[in-house]
Amino acid sequence: MQFPLGSLVTLSLLFLVTFSLLPYYVHANIGSSWRHAAHNMLGGGSDKLTDLDSHRPLFTAGPWNHAHATFYEGGSGTFGGACGYEDVVKQGYGLDTAAVSTVMFKKGETCGACYEIKCVNSPQWCKPGQPSIHVTATNLCPPNYYQSSDNGGWCNPPRQHFDLAKPAYLKIAAYKAGIVPIHYRRIPCKKHGGIRFTITGNPYFNLVNVWNVGGAGVVTGVQVKGDHKMKHWREMKRNWGQRWETSAMLVGERLTFRVRASDGRYSTSVRVVPKNWRFGQTFEGKNFP
Repeated sequence: MQFPLGSLVTLSLLFLVTFSLLPYYVHANIGSSWRHAAHNMLGGGSDKLTDLDSHRPLFTAGPWNHAHATFYEGGSGTFGGACGYEDVVKQGYGLDTAAVSTVMFKKGETCGACYEIKCVNSPQWCKPGQPSIHVTATNLCPPNYYQSSDNGGWCNPPRQHFDLAKPAYLKIAAYKAGIVPIHYRRIPCKKHGGIRFTITGNPYFNLVNVWNVGGAGVVTGVQVKGDHKMKHWREMKRNWGQRWETSAMLVGERLTFRVRASDGRYSTSVRVVPKNWRFGQTFEGKNFP
């Protein structure tokens, strides 16, 4: 690898972000857009949770853009670092993943986005036939201000850059190249099964990892409600990546989650968590088409 510093920084991020997992903040009212989406639950306890997105077109591939790609070493337990994915293989992302530069990462808002990438304009280093790969953004490639953005500081703002997991990079370019020009575009995420909700924390601080999200792939908001003491929606706050927090008392409640994607569509998973749930368990809900 020709860029050991950037790789080491990216890999170390998984350990740094864990210090953010402290119980803090008590959340109040949900925003007006969420109130509209939730219909105010039509009486507070209705099970008729209609997703208000039937009028929205399905997420489709976007335009092609120009950027560059490098690669970094790691494994299934590290390639999901800054997004909070514990094991990208077990969670369905495989090793075709990428750490994206700061301007693309957007403080975790891009976690879960799917991209098509092609190596271009480099006959010496691009694999023959210019194959394309599909990758998921699961990590952050942090800036390196000790190096210029055109000589080692590839992930410095305002560059758009992909630091690919090594197995993904080797599908499109030669190892010796180190860095190659690429074309990329956002594409829909194709997933097997429903959205997964993994609940960790304690009775006073709940942290939910939202993963295996189809469609746009990017989660921009999460709400949760119970059916006993917590009958009204509570908006969750992004803690880091795709881990969402709330201090609401969820223990003993049958839980319903509502997920908002970056394309404005909603997915409501009604009572997917039984009232006898335990911390550390994962539950499957409704996915986006």
